[in-house]
Amino acid sequence: MFIRNLLILTIVLLSIDMLYAQAPTLKEDQRAIPALMPLPQRLEKKSGVFDFKSCKVIVVRDEHFLPEAKLLQKVLKSQGIEVKIGTQVPEGSAYLVFDKDEMLDAEFKQEAYRLTVNPDKVVIKGLTRKGVFYGIQTLKQLIALDKKAVACDIVDWPAFSWRGYMVDVGRNFQSVAMLKQQIDVMAAYKLNIFHFHATEDIAWRLESKLYPQLTAPETMLRNKGDFYTVAQIKELIAYCKERNILLVPEIDMPGHSDAFKRAMKTEMQSDTGLNIVKNLLKEFIKTYNLPYVHIGADEVKITNVNFLPEVTKVIEQLGKKVIGWEPGGNFTESTIRQLWMEGATKVSKNKNIQYIDSRHLYLNHMDPLESVATIFNRKISNLDKGNANALGGVICNWPDRNIGKQEDALTQNPVYPSILAFSERSWRGGGIPGWMAKIGKPGSTEALDFREFESRLMQHKERYFTRLPFPYVAQSDISWKLIGPFANGGNLTASFDPESANVNKDSLPAAMEVLGGTIILRHWWTPQVTGVLDKPQENTTWYAYRKIWSEEEETKGFWIGFNNMSRSYASSSPEKGTWDNRKSTVHVNGLLIDPPAWKQAGLSGNMEIPLIDEGYEFRAPTKITLKKGWNDVLIKLPIASFKGVDWKNPQKWMFTFVEANPSL
Repeated sequence: MFIRNLLILTIVLLSIDMLYAQAPTLKEDQRAIPALMPLPQRLEKKSGVFDFKSCKVIVVRDEHFLPEAKLLQKVLKSQGIEVKIGTQVPEGSAYLVFDKDEMLDAEFKQEAYRLTVNPDKVVIKGLTRKGVFYGIQTLKQLIALDKKAVACDIVDWPAFSWRGYMVDVGRNFQSVAMLKQQIDVMAAYKLNIFHFHATEDIAWRLESKLYPQLTAPETMLRNKGDFYTVAQIKELIAYCKERNILLVPEIDMPGHSDAFKRAMKTEMQSDTGLNIVKNLLKEFIKTYNLPYVHIGADEVKITNVNFLPEVTKVIEQLGKKVIGWEPGGNFTESTIRQLWMEGATKVSKNKNIQYIDSRHLYLNHMDPLESVATIFNRKISNLDKGNANALGGVICNWPDRNIGKQEDALTQNPVYPSILAFSERSWRGGGIPGWMAKIGKPGSTEALDFREFESRLMQHKERYFTRLPFPYVAQSDISWKLIGPFANGGNLTASFDPESANVNKDSLPAAMEVLGGTIILRHWWTPQVTGVLDKPQENTTWYAYRKIWSEEEETKGFWIGFNNMSRSYASSSPEKGTWDNRKSTVHVNGLLIDPPAWKQAGLSGNMEIPLIDEGYEFRAPTKITLKKGWNDVLIKLPIASFKGVDWKNPQKWMFTFVEANPSL
């Protein structure tokens, strides 16, 4: 079972599309190194290739790495390559080597590795098993369809020690199988923290032998009766550990605890509730061998000032570290803080406090195309690399709104594209100061860097994610002319020169050129998060214009959208016959493109009614017939007030227009 589970993603990862096969007539020295993700810290291409078909043995020079040797042996066997494991170098045949290395030329040595590919041998070294495991992940990406790998030298290590992904299973339950699928992807891309948010107002999902009423169906508001048994949690912990991932459980307290209240008939912060919580924590800690317990403690009024100190004392007396959200409750300095708002930056200035960055890393608030650009540009903790206080970051998937089926957590939120983008940023370090919901100006260093990264991302999508949801298409080469602003006096239907049939749109002066399939003029959280407009103004209309070339007359599918609905807010569905509440429109070659026939048109925002087709990424693409030659695309973008219908639904002034399935 262990080996079979460990190979689930490996088999998928090595099922390579013919696009990536090397042509038989290609000279070996002309081979390019395949797209690697995350890109190693140091990489040097050398002459020649290593042919795995001629490899006969894996030589283990340090028996500490025997489990990793067995893993690679199974990986190769799944590809029809039989190798033995031994301690002696064979004569006259290629071989692989696992050995220890002090990694003196690497930072974060505990997770560093050295990978050397020569024509006659492959050597993977590390100070620890973690480092060697990460070396195997890189080696798997180097193997081409013909079972050859380009010769190269790699020395690699992570910029941050805490590289995490969080799932909220308290609100919307996910099966163990689906969780394992996500853990497999994390492992392949060197993430090492699986943040497991398991209790909520909606439901308590952790089995307790002391208080079985916590998981009774009648206490749950969604997925009634669905929870994780002790055996299943232990299974997940072991599954993570096999992949060098640490499961960090979150038992939210004293807020987000209505399920607890329904089951136990008392508030957590009452004396009775506090005693129950202490008993639960003791039971949990004694049941599972985990170093951290996340206690949440955000979005709640503290009525019992002793609650968090006493809870913290119990956890620490049992030898565990405490993590809590910041802003949050009255924590001790020993509590690791997980930042979720910009106002939490004061914590980073206290040298006695360790912290994790999750600010503007909530996938449920992000448009798919926006997510990759935003996360790639993100400078974690405003640092190029971690330190003793700044541990790293966690991207979070909070589908607060009810979902129709568990897979919607992955199709309505850009999970896998974001994991890859975050893998690159948290492993490589660096990034751009501030929070950007844009690619960067055409020709800028930022835009060129993103384009190079996106090229590798798209190769990984094609190579590894053909059977998994991956809502992303290339956008770095899509350029728009933004024309405006035009004062509309609050009249969203007012028309201006770019809409005139007699105007040559190519001659219209552009205020700027911008890149992307999704363009955000003004973000929800301006000025903390910047869009393409430096000074957006209310009661204005902008136009976006570009040309699309088509070799012939043909009909193609396009992702079109104007309102990326957060999966955390009670947003209303678009009215019938509209794209959004701003009267946005799309014209192609002068013809108006009709909005979809919404299945829930005009539905008033309701957190318990799942989204169906409101997002372009989870509905059928809009079909548009292109003429042979150049095709004009004009997007009209009016806005009145920046205020939304309520504080949870501010205006996110944006549009998406991109071919849904472009050829590579």
